[in-house]
Amino acid sequence: QDRERFILDRAIQFFAEQGLDGNTRDLARSLGITQSLIYRYFPNKDALIEAVYQTGLEECWNPEWANWIKDRSQPLSVRVLRFYRDYSQALMSFRWVRLFAFCGLKGLDYHQRVMERLREHVFRGIASEMRFDYGLPSPRELPITEFELELIVALHAAVFYISARRWLYNLPVPRDVDSVLAARVAGFVCAAPPQIA
Repeated sequence: QDRERFILDRAIQFFAEQGLDGNTRDLARSLGITQSLIYRYFPNKDALIEAVYQTGLEECWNPEWANWIKDRSQPLSVRVLRFYRDYSQALMSFRWVRLFAFCGLKGLDYHQRVMERLREHVFRGIASEMRFDYGLPSPRELPITEFELELIVALHAAVFYISARRWLYNLPVPRDVDSVLAARVAGFVCAAPPQIA
């Protein structure tokens, strides 16, 4: 198990650097092992790549995110900002931003799985809590609309783009990212409910 995890951890970094077209021969060379040893743990390259993405999805996902959004002891802006601070630390790194982009270019569905999970467990919760704060019909009375989810996806894209600028485009990013996150969230929480209403 230790050796399998060692190979997987290096594969995550390797594919983040080289892209998904990087070959397992070069990966093995960087590890100081034989290519056949990789295939002892992962039957083929596709299985290794699936393990890379599954590791990101499971290990970086915080099951408490949904509960944070629902916790009405805090203002919604505080809850959403808490989520984005934690999400940024978990998934907006060199490794995962680049792997997220490479999977889209390669036609894999990892990014779709991430977004579907976010929509179900986080975005719908934010939409529901905005309705509650603004005195709008509950999701039971009126299902969450695509428009509401799209507003939240736009906020998410703005947050993600900060990391994309750094890790994909080699562009400067704000020194104080936390203040930018706070401003983005505050603006969203103020502007989105009237548009939804």
